[in-house]
Amino acid sequence: MSKILVVDDAEFMRMRYKKLLSGEGYEVLEAGNGQEAVQIYEKEGPDLVLMDITMPVMDGMEALKELISRDADARVIMSSALGQERVVLSAIKGGAKDFLVKPFKPDNVLATVKKHLA
Repeated sequence: MSKILVVDDAEFMRMRYKKLLSGEGYEVLEAGNGQEAVQIYEKEGPDLVLMDITMPVMDGMEALKELISRDADARVIMSSALGQERVVLSAIKGGAKDFLVKPFKPDNVLATVKKHLA
């Protein structure tokens, strides 16, 4: 089954994603900031990354740039409570494959994940 890296500084959000995704049979890895995400990505090579934008140490946009520079085929889905058009466009232009707005609906997350792992 596919390996998904969930990156969010809020532990409760990582737990929600993990419960949802592992319940569907996915292997879930976790990171609390963008810097951890880059390190885990290099080591584990996940099939998909779900990443928050606003985080300490290294934010999601910086981490996205770093991941894409290391692996142009990285599949990254950004998420944020800031459902602003400017942020979404910036993430997509930066290489993100999709964007989820928090609070997320479980069905939307699963549909988006399945779409990008197909």
